[in-house]
Amino acid sequence: MTLSPDLVADPRRIGEDAPWWRQAVVYQIYPRSFADANGDGLGDLPGITSRIEYLSELGVDAVWLSPFYPSELADGGYDVADYRDVDPRLGTLEDFDRMLAALHERGIKVVVDIVPNHTSDRHVWFQEALAAGRGSAARERYIFREGSGPDGSEPPTDWVSVFGGSAWERVTEPDGTPGQWYLHNFAKEQPDLNWDNPEVHEDFLTTLRFWSDRGVDGFRIDVAHMLTKDLTEPLPSKDELALIPQDGNHPLIDRDDVHEIYAEWRAVFDAYDPPRTAVAEAWVHPTRIHLYARPESLGQAFNFDLLVADFDAGQFRRIISDNLALAAQSGSSSTWVLSNHDVVRHATRYGLPNTAGPDGRRHDDERPGGAWLLSGGTEPVLDREKGRRRAAAATLFILGLPGSTYLYQGEELGLHEVVEIEACARQDPTFFRTSGAEIGRDGCRVPLPWSAGGAAFGFGADGAHLPQPEWFARYAVDVEEADPGSTLALYRRALQLRHELQTGERLEWLETGRDDVLAFARPNGWRVVTNFGVAPYTLGDGEVVLASGETPAGIVAGETTVWLAPAGATA
Repeated sequence: MTLSPDLVADPRRIGEDAPWWRQAVVYQIYPRSFADANGDGLGDLPGITSRIEYLSELGVDAVWLSPFYPSELADGGYDVADYRDVDPRLGTLEDFDRMLAALHERGIKVVVDIVPNHTSDRHVWFQEALAAGRGSAARERYIFREGSGPDGSEPPTDWVSVFGGSAWERVTEPDGTPGQWYLHNFAKEQPDLNWDNPEVHEDFLTTLRFWSDRGVDGFRIDVAHMLTKDLTEPLPSKDELALIPQDGNHPLIDRDDVHEIYAEWRAVFDAYDPPRTAVAEAWVHPTRIHLYARPESLGQAFNFDLLVADFDAGQFRRIISDNLALAAQSGSSSTWVLSNHDVVRHATRYGLPNTAGPDGRRHDDERPGGAWLLSGGTEPVLDREKGRRRAAAATLFILGLPGSTYLYQGEELGLHEVVEIEACARQDPTFFRTSGAEIGRDGCRVPLPWSAGGAAFGFGADGAHLPQPEWFARYAVDVEEADPGSTLALYRRALQLRHELQTGERLEWLETGRDDVLAFARPNGWRVVTNFGVAPYTLGDGEVVLASGETPAGIVAGETTVWLAPAGATA
């Protein structure tokens, strides 16, 4: 391999005093599906506390908790009824404090989810809005409009919710008559907030201080690109909306003025020592993601490009180069993610032919639910072993990159997407609002298997809120802990080595002589080589210290990643 002149990265060297989040490994916990301490079928905060030894042995730097707030679970907890409390089914504020302290004792930071675009329809503000009626101050916290048509019986526009169906819902007025309509870009139980209202600004500043004062280290901001809206009449149709460029002036998405909100938040974050961190979930055009990652805004933003990429060397190289350049532009560090609570697990995506996106659909497949569902008379299309092999290779590849890596609970076990969930057991509003045309996200949210035997595979004493398949037994933690060749063993070793090898935020691509093999070097000589093809690749010099699969001497097998370290870099 020879050095390429293509140098991609922030040229700054990052010292020991750099903010913890710049190159952290963050483990996402979906609390209701992680561990159930009280046996009611829902994961809870004491359950998380009971598994902190596991998180410590895994070697993560931080955990990100998906919402644990009071919620009716219309959208898996992202319909928040109270931003400054814990759902009583998941514990108490005292349980949160105990969990936080225990994680901090192990050196693990804590990031919590903030959901600022909408509340639950059970939130006290929305209940006040329903009771107060037209023209009230309570309704000004949300987005209410009169309906269209001669009697107002039609929605104000034909806009469509992200989850399917109309983005408007009509209310009944206090006198019992049909009334106004409210905007909900997601489920009807998630009314959008009006960020033109100063009360909304102040309440969220209070929420950020509430959790920061309790010791939370950072925040993940849900749909960070959708808060501000220009709803000047006349409102455009959905077809007209689709033609408006998303360049900072779109009526609903990625508006420039959203960063005025985040400037307020940044002042709160920076008032703490150390400053609280934040990362934006912002599905925006790649040329605009750096705006959310600027130090005067949220400071970091997810890049989701790998979620929509095939297991392909050319796509990976372009995505890595582009996002490191964007990180340098913002002054932040990049983020790498292959799975989360909203997408099909990458072990399954990579086991499908011609995969295309986070929903697991093939480019040429229009069947409801995507290609990974089996329908009458068809042959299985998922190659589980290929998916596992590619997933391990892709994971080692991104763990070698500069920047932070976000892992999703269960991927360290090599879990596949759970397909075999009957309609009556599903929970995702996407499934119901599209009449099953979109399968939804339940398959990646099934509770974890902690043991091969026992109730709910060790998740809890009395079942699990989403059904676990029998094949989970093969992926249980106790099974993998006993197997030195397991996916869990690979993740533990990778995170241990990463801590030893991680260095400044630079990357140099290395020429490999093959289009299907990528290699890069870090400033200390640590090298990562990934064979995206199937033909073996012959290495040059260097000691292999970690491999995602079997690696004969001097050979990288197909669909495999190896790490090579300079002499003396690691024991």
